[in-house]
Amino acid sequence: MPTMDGAFPNPAVFMRCRRAATQCLVALTLIALTTGCQSVYYGTMEKFGYEKRDLLVSNVEDAREAQQDAKKQFESALEQFIAVTDYQGGDLEKQYRKLKGEYEDSQAQADKVRSRIADVERVAKDLFAEWEAELKQYTSAELRRNSQRQLQDTRARYQQMIAAMKRAERKLDPVLNAFHDRVLYLKHNLNARAIASLRTNRKAIESDIAKLIGDMNLSIAEADRFIQAMSEQK
Repeated sequence: MPTMDGAFPNPAVFMRCRRAATQCLVALTLIALTTGCQSVYYGTMEKFGYEKRDLLVSNVEDAREAQQDAKKQFESALEQFIAVTDYQGGDLEKQYRKLKGEYEDSQAQADKVRSRIADVERVAKDLFAEWEAELKQYTSAELRRNSQRQLQDTRARYQQMIAAMKRAERKLDPVLNAFHDRVLYLKHNLNARAIASLRTNRKAIESDIAKLIGDMNLSIAEADRFIQAMSEQK
């Protein structure tokens, strides 16, 4: 859509505005979702020009961003854990509170990742069910075959992407559990001996977080490929 002087807006700005509009519409129809009226939600979005495929792409983008934020948060939590285990004196209570805060922030980001992935799965399920049903409406055999081939390709790309997302998601709890145990241990053992005992198994947490971040990177890359493929279908 051109601006008042006839120029077209920057594509990045246009996409941000379009994304903001989508999020606003989602908020407006939240009541339909919370009452279980998924058909009302989809109907409302379609009136504004957003089909299920658009919603799926938007949800994948949200899941990708949630994973990116979670990556940064877990890296920050690891840095604070290392700082605690490298403790050489000072306010240990302050260091503990920082670590506890990092753990709580990591837990919140993990919950957000899980929620965003669930949103992707829900819309994908509804999109593919609708697509399958609509294949029967074609009178042209050629168009039906083309649409069915496109459905199969889209579903295959989606399965590859969601598998990567779920693989990264499964690594969240082991890392969070390890952090929780150590935060809980420090709560009742704020002394140099406790710090020394945590230092001995620091490598295990570093390894677990490295694996989590590696899987998140793969998941984010798959999300990027899926979004690109969906945009090329239009």
